[in-house]
Amino acid sequence: MSVATTAAAGPAGPAGPTGRAVPRPPTQPASAPAVPVSDLAGLRGRVVDLLVVGGGPAGSAAALAALRHRPDATVVIADLAAFPRDKTCGDGIAPHGLDVLRELGVPDATAGYRPVDRMRLRTPGGAQVATPSTRATHVIPRMVFDARLAAAASARGAHIVRHRVREVTAATVDGAPAVVVDGGTLAARVLVGADGASSVVRRALGLQANPPEALAIAVRAYADAPRTDLPPEQYIEMTDEGWPAYAWSFPIGDGRANIGFGMLRSQLGVLTSAAAATSAGNAPSGGGSGGGDAGASGRAVLHGTLARMLPEQPAYPGTLRAHHLPMSTWRPRQPDGQILLAGDAASLVNPLTGEGIYYALLSGSLAGDAAMRAVLAGRPGGAGAAYRRALSGELGRHLRHTTLLAGLAGRHRALMDAAVRSASRRTELYDTLVEIGLGRGTIPAASLARLAARRLVAPRSGAAAMG
Repeated sequence: MSVATTAAAGPAGPAGPTGRAVPRPPTQPASAPAVPVSDLAGLRGRVVDLLVVGGGPAGSAAALAALRHRPDATVVIADLAAFPRDKTCGDGIAPHGLDVLRELGVPDATAGYRPVDRMRLRTPGGAQVATPSTRATHVIPRMVFDARLAAAASARGAHIVRHRVREVTAATVDGAPAVVVDGGTLAARVLVGADGASSVVRRALGLQANPPEALAIAVRAYADAPRTDLPPEQYIEMTDEGWPAYAWSFPIGDGRANIGFGMLRSQLGVLTSAAAATSAGNAPSGGGSGGGDAGASGRAVLHGTLARMLPEQPAYPGTLRAHHLPMSTWRPRQPDGQILLAGDAASLVNPLTGEGIYYALLSGSLAGDAAMRAVLAGRPGGAGAAYRRALSGELGRHLRHTTLLAGLAGRHRALMDAAVRSASRRTELYDTLVEIGLGRGTIPAASLARLAARRLVAPRSGAAAMG
C-alpha cells in the first residue's frame, strides 16, 4: 500500500543567513496525507476489540499489528488532533523502526525522503567521529511521518476518532470485563495507552511519572540546513553545560534541518537556578527581580544554549517548541490485565540518545499483537502479562545495558570522550555504539568485563543521561 509520493517542500520565505530564500515549515505538506476521521457517535454503546489512545507511531503500530491478526476486528484510535499535525521531535527515523513497519505491511513510509548515512558526533573534550553508518537513517518531519502511519492504519480498517481521553476505568460490560473511557464514551476489551510523556492512561494505572533525573526536556526548531558540498550528515554536539546534554542538526533534504537542544530536567533546574542567582546579583539596586526571573527561565536557558551551539542555523520564527522525554531508566513494570502502555507512555526513550521512534514502533507492534491474541483467545485479561513477556524478550537486555551506560556516562564524562575517540579508529566499535543508541544493541561481553575490572560498574545504576 502506498502512503506517500513526494517529499515535503515548504513555500519559499525571505532570504536566510546564507543569502538564499529558505523554505518555511508548511502547514500541511503535500506528502502528509489527510487522514479520514470516523464518527465517534457510531461507536457509542459498543465494546470494540481494541482501543488505542494516541495516534503517534506507537498507536498506529499497535493498530496495524492487531489488524494483521484479524482484519475485521474493531480497532479504534482516539487522538485529540486531526492528522496531519506537528509533533515536537528530532524527526530522525532509524532503520530499525523501518524494519518494524515493513513487518506491519508499510514498506514505503520514507518515500520521497533521501537516506542520511553519515553521523558526526563531537564530545566536550574534543573527540569526534564522522563515519558512514552501516544502515542509513531518514529525517522526516513528524507531521508527515505520523500522518502516513495513521493513514496506513485507517486504510487497513482502523477507526480514527478525535477525542481527548480524560478517564480510564476497568468495568464490566454485558457480563464481561472491559475498559471504559470517559464514563462510557468508548469501551474496549483491551486498551493500549500510547498517549505520550504525559500519559493519562499511565496515571489511571497508578504509575508515577518519571522524576527529573530520569526525564529529559528538549527544544526543537526548523532552520536552514548547512550549505556544503559534502554529503549530508546528522550532527550531534555534546556540551559540558548541563552535562549530559547535546545539540543536534538533522538535514531533511529539502533545504531545511531539524535543530534542537536537550538535557535532563534535573540539570535544567540547576542551570536555571544558577542563572537566576547571577541575574539577581547583576541587577541594579532597586530594580526588582523581574528581569532576573525572565532571564533565568528554563525556556531562556534552552533557547539560548541552542543558539550558541548552532550559531549558523538560526531557528525559523514560530518553530521553537519544547517537549519531554521520559527515559527508560525509570520505565514502569507493565501490569497484568487489559491496559497496556507503549512508547513514551511506558518511558521507552533511549537514555543515551533520546531516540524513541524505534521503541515506539516496536512496543506498539508488540502491544497490538498481544492485545489481539488475547481477544481472539477469549482472555483479554491476559494481554498485559503476554505483552510484558514479549517486550522483555525483545528489549530487556538492551534496556539494562543502556541504563548501565547512561549511569556511567553521567558520572564519568571522560568515558564518552574515550569511546568516541576509539570509535573514530575502529569501525566495529562505531557500529556497536550506533546499535546501542538507535536500535537494540548490547555491550559486548569483553567490554563488560573491562568495565567491571576497572570497578566502574556499580551494582545498580539509576542515573539517566541523554548524551
